[in-house]
Amino acid sequence: MTDKRWKALGESLVNYSLGVKPGEKMMIAMYETASFPLALAAYEACIKAGGFPQIQFMSEELKHKVLQYGNEEQISWVPEIEKYGMDWADCYLALRGAFNLNECFDIPAEKLAKYQKAMGVISGLRWQKTRWSLVRVPNERFAQQANVSYEYMMDMFFDACNLDWTEHCIQWQKVADILDQGNHLHLTGEGTDLSFDYGGNKWTVSDNKTNIPDGEMYVTPKWETMKGHIYFEFPATIGGKVIHNLKLYFKDGIVSEVEADDNVDYVKQIIASDEGSNRCGEFAFGTNPYVNVCTTDILIDEKIFGTIHMALGRPYDNSYYSSIHWDIIKDTRKNGRITLDDKVIFENGKFLV
Repeated sequence: MTDKRWKALGESLVNYSLGVKPGEKMMIAMYETASFPLALAAYEACIKAGGFPQIQFMSEELKHKVLQYGNEEQISWVPEIEKYGMDWADCYLALRGAFNLNECFDIPAEKLAKYQKAMGVISGLRWQKTRWSLVRVPNERFAQQANVSYEYMMDMFFDACNLDWTEHCIQWQKVADILDQGNHLHLTGEGTDLSFDYGGNKWTVSDNKTNIPDGEMYVTPKWETMKGHIYFEFPATIGGKVIHNLKLYFKDGIVSEVEADDNVDYVKQIIASDEGSNRCGEFAFGTNPYVNVCTTDILIDEKIFGTIHMALGRPYDNSYYSSIHWDIIKDTRKNGRITLDDKVIFENGKFLV
């Protein structure tokens, strides 16, 4: 029996997150077969809203075949149909089903980096041309990856999606208003001493309309002011690779050195994708009270209450371009401390303002 919560979430995605209007076209990107219940629910809700939905299917296994057997031209190819879809669609809904993180274990780093750059073109067009939402759709494999039961994972997921968003956003906005009055942020913690300015750039409170389940507040740093180093306790992931104990060093606003237990060369290739890929385009706090376990998945983990994350590459304000936007999560619930213009505002995962 299909969980009835999928139908409710599909209706929320179409009517609240994307606000589909009669006559609008919606592309539903269905990743992995496990995401079909939500794809079906969203398709139905779009039809009822008077929209025109179209579903495309993608999978990590399909990606693996391209990387295994494709030549350089095929691996670097920006798919024309997907590119056209960003022009065609008014709304874009990505249902990213969980997959085997080690599917591409046998693919050289340079191949993965080229593929990731090509897919980044599609991602950039999505930002520029559509109203979009991304959902990480959990399944049994996802629960195992997070070292919890399937029941626990599904309850956490639906609870995290179904917050009283109006009430929570009011509370988060009060913090954002205080942050807006500052300029210089300084983060310290395990293996970390990082600072930057952002004065004049406003903090944005997320309200379950783009990355779902939501729960974050973010700002675009003045990238050239970023200096120091940051260590990430949580595994970092991008393009099918997992990087453990990643540490980044910033000098003159760009990543000057990379350390990690594995896949260091891959990280270096990713951040060399273009001029903007080694800059920090986002700094954010995770604020969702129901997300409380590390799943080794960016879309979920960046919402963990009490954590922070930063994104290398493309900023949300489009002040510069990059083909990547790579969120990396740091656990600040122990030994994390943030000062704003020399005043402590955040410590061990909690705001003090």
